[in-house]
Amino acid sequence: MILCERGIRTFESYCRNTLPLAIVPEVHRISHLPIIIDPSQGTGHAHLVPDMCRAAVACGADGLIIECHSDPEHALTDGAQSITPQVLKSLMVSLKKIAAAVDREI
Repeated sequence: MILCERGIRTFESYCRNTLPLAIVPEVHRISHLPIIIDPSQGTGHAHLVPDMCRAAVACGADGLIIECHSDPEHALTDGAQSITPQVLKSLMVSLKKIAAAVDREI
């Protein structure tokens, strides 16, 4: 079993969901189950995905679900929350650095 954090509904209307990353260390404290973060669904905005991915790695997430599309503007679904392959490539470089800084590996 894997737990997946996709955000919670709030009264805030800018993002699809509020992505409470504090849940990651709390789940690790009380459970042996891995927790995966989905910043694409959790925010609904592609420009927020890289920063939320970096924060998720820093706080101990066990994995990420990242929506990626070569042409997000013309995606049939979820284009607004999809990053491009170029952004993904750059993101992976920074995620490896963050993981190393917190004694983890990507």
